[in-house]
This record gives sequence, C-alpha cells and structure tokens, in this order.
Amino acid sequence: MGTGKVEAVADKFDLAIIGGGPGGYAAALYAGGAGLKVALVERDKVGGTCLHRGCIPAKELLETAHVFRTVAEAKEFGVHTDAPTVDFGVSQARKQKVIDTLHKGLQGLLKARKVTMFDGTGTLGANRTVTVSGGSADTSFTADHVILASGSGVRTIPGFDIDGKIVMTSDEVLALDRLPQSAVVIGGGPIGCEFASMLSDLGAQVTVLEALPQMLTGCDADVVDVVARSFRRRGIDVRTGMTVNGHTPAGKGTTVSFGEGEQVTADVVVMSVGRRPLADTLGLEGTAVEVNERGFVVVDEYLRTPEDGVYAVGDLIAVRGMNGPHPALAHVGFAEAMIAVQHILGEDPTPMNYSGVPWCIYCHPEVAFAGLSEQAAKEAGYDVVVSKHKFAGNGRALIIGEADGMVKVIAEKLPDGKAGRILGVHMVGPWVTEQLGAGYLSVNWEATPDDLAHLVQPHPTLSEMFGETVMSLTGRGLHG
Repeated sequence: MGTGKVEAVADKFDLAIIGGGPGGYAAALYAGGAGLKVALVERDKVGGTCLHRGCIPAKELLETAHVFRTVAEAKEFGVHTDAPTVDFGVSQARKQKVIDTLHKGLQGLLKARKVTMFDGTGTLGANRTVTVSGGSADTSFTADHVILASGSGVRTIPGFDIDGKIVMTSDEVLALDRLPQSAVVIGGGPIGCEFASMLSDLGAQVTVLEALPQMLTGCDADVVDVVARSFRRRGIDVRTGMTVNGHTPAGKGTTVSFGEGEQVTADVVVMSVGRRPLADTLGLEGTAVEVNERGFVVVDEYLRTPEDGVYAVGDLIAVRGMNGPHPALAHVGFAEAMIAVQHILGEDPTPMNYSGVPWCIYCHPEVAFAGLSEQAAKEAGYDVVVSKHKFAGNGRALIIGEADGMVKVIAEKLPDGKAGRILGVHMVGPWVTEQLGAGYLSVNWEATPDDLAHLVQPHPTLSEMFGETVMSLTGRGLHG
C-alpha cells in the first residue's frame, strides 16, 4: 500500500488514462500504437469488469450451460450417454483459465505498446494532474490529455443489501462454487435473462421479476416473444410489471415479496438491475468536468468534457443531446476510446452512431440486433416494410436441432411502396450473436434490399437466413 506521501513522477505524459477496463485499455493500446507516451492507472486488474467479472466469465458459464444442454439432448441424434451432471468447480476453473489467458495477453500488448502502468486509484485535479493512491506507491504526474474511464459498479434496490450468500450481484454469481437449486432474478434485462437462462439450463428453478411491462426492454417485440416462449417451455417464471417490495430470510434461503402480496421463496436472489457510474472515485476538484444528477460524466460527441484536454469514455458517460441512455457495452467503450484518441491526434474522427451499435444477448435462444426495432422506427416517424423468416425453415437449424427463432428486417417504405434503406436487423435463435455482422453493416452503411439481394449466401448455413429475409423485401424471395 502507499505510504501516504505523494511522490511526483518526473515524466510528463502525452496521455493519462484513469481506468483499465475496455475503454481505458483500448485507449492505451490505440494511443500507444500511434506513438503517444501513455500512462494507464488501474486499481485492480487491467481488463476491468468485462474480462474479470462480466462479459468473459458470464459467457464461459453460458457455454457450460450450452454443453450441458447438448449432452442432455444427445439421444435425439442417436448418441446415448448417461444423464449429465455438472461439476461447477471444474467449470469455474476453466473459466478462470480463459480469463488468465486473456489477461496475460492484454498485459503483453500494453507492454509492447510501451504503456506505463500505475496500480492504485487515480484521481484528477487541476491542470490535468493525476494522483494515484492506494497502490504500491502514492504518486502524481501531469499529462497533455486525460481520458477518464473508471467504468461502473453494480446497482441494488432498497431492501436488498448485498451479502454475497443470499443476495448476490453478477460478481458473486460468477464466482459460485456450487449451483443453487432455486433463484429469483430481479431484473429482466440482458444480464438478468442471461443469468436466468444459465441457471435454468443447469437445473435451478428460476423466477424473473421485471418492473417494466416487457422483458428485454428495447428489443423488438417479436424477438422478445420468442425468448419469452422459450423461457416458459423451460419452466422459467417471468413476471413483468412487478414491483419488488423486499425479502425475508428463511432457513438457507429467503422469501421475496412482490406485486400485490405475492411471494416466492428461493435459495438466492440475483440482482440484475443495472450498473452505476463510478465518477465518485475520480476526485475532479479544481476541474470543469461536469457530473450530472445521475452520476454520469457529461461529454460531447467527441467524448470531450468541459475541462480542456480531458475526455471520458465507456460506462462512465452520458452524451449531451443523445436520445435514450448510453449503451453500457464493452465494444462501445472500445469505439469511444479510438474516437477520443483520434481527436487528440487531430484526425477529425466520425462521432459514434449510438442508434446503430450492435447488441448481443447470450441467453438461450440468443438475441442480436442493430438499428431500430419496428416500434421504434414507427415512433421515429418512418413508414416501414417488414420481412420475417423463421429458423424452422432453415436446413442448418434443423440439422443442429435449434430451430427456434427468426430473422427480422425493418426497412423504410418508399413512396412507391417498395423497401428502401434498412433501418433495423433483429435476430433471435441459434448463434445469432455470430451472425449479426452483415446486418450491422447493412444498417450502418444505409444499404437497401436491392443493394444486397444479388449477393450470394452460402448454403446450408444459419447466416443465409439474413440473405433470404432481405431478398424477400425486393418482392422476389425464394423460400417465403
């Protein structure tokens, strides 16, 4: 730990970055690759929540659930096995091996880009002075530019104090050494649905409580319907429009009260009600950095704060003038980091199109989309034409035994009734998180069905569903 005495670092840096998660380390790598002298401050491990307590470990455990489901259903392919069981300790060890491999690789990349690392909590003061405390030594230094990337932490709600045993956040769920027999997941957004799906597939009885009228708010309604039907078939009890009132520990579990006098008892409660920005760790005294009433650092389209030379990226920020919340996604942090560094280099970058970013949700069935949902497009004033194709008619989906889902494409309706610019691509079904690339490019390049329909799709593949769906918007589809 630091001694309490702050030692000034003689070197001045071109760029100092506070926070080593996706936004921070991407900024460090990109700037280092451009030849800037970079300092990166991280109080835990580079990689941040995404690598150590979020995206990577969650998807590894979801893959465990996928393997378990595959073995359990193998008899449908004529492959006979004993009833599978899960050694969660082995799965956790495998998860950690994946994390350690990626962490070591990231450390090597930062070293190769000659990034100077400081361990501890970084704070920003006047004149772009960064102070590091709580690590191996307390230090301070200045930089020509600073990027704030301190990220976010888990949220909870009143009456649900996190104890790590009964009431858990994603951090504790991802570190479980044994599976609960039952769970109440509070929050039906992407994280909540991923945990509900994983726990259910591995044998737990799961109840999802969501305050809003629809689970997976923001997703296209047709996509949500597919996920909801799958959850019902698998015994996941999803209750939407529900106020959660508290819980009462009972035996080794607890009883959660919700709605109008309803209750459910479970071994654990998993809080999945979003994340909060960690601006309160940044100091910011003597600076013009603006923090709004919700705790987000306010930036413009180039990620600039009002403090000269100071930028902010990732889960930490709110973009001035933006409609809707800022997407708390690792790949958005990557992109923002590059825009900020490009601006520092004077390269006139193109601002982010937040309405077109790709979204991937790794529950079963998977969800992936880019652009406007049908409802959002209509609310934005567009006349639309829509095409939908179900995986039930796709040869590869039937072969792999995963025929639940669809591809849906929304296009602007032209005055002559034909389909114009593609506004949104929405997918639900097998491995759609790996199929979104063509749809993402179509939305962001403002392609039309006529632009795409002549392109050849490989057969038999899951990805040919996108081509089929787009082709039908020209009025001449093959399979529907």
